[in-house]
Amino acid sequence: MITPNPTLQVIHNKINLPKKELILEIELNGKMKFEHLMNTIYNQFGICHRVLSANVEYVNGYSLGSVQLYINVSSEDYQQLEFYLNKNKLLSTMVEYNCRKYF
Repeated sequence: MITPNPTLQVIHNKINLPKKELILEIELNGKMKFEHLMNTIYNQFGICHRVLSANVEYVNGYSLGSVQLYINVSSEDYQQLEFYLNKNKLLSTMVEYNCRKYF
């Protein structure tokens, strides 16, 4: 008999939700490790991201600095991520990314 593993987290695939391309800048203030933040964004929220730039310094195991991420996300998922960042007292700024597309 196969029993489900309760420790595995299932990421639900949301179909037909419009997504936006965003650049998200997060200020790391030592409250969370950089690696933990990146893993949480991907594993907990299911948001794929690319690191555009990172200026991170480690002082006594704490991450300080800033990171810019490129994300393609629905507004609902972004609101959840924004709530998480605010809850953990991480300042963030979001800019909508528009790219010219040539045909």
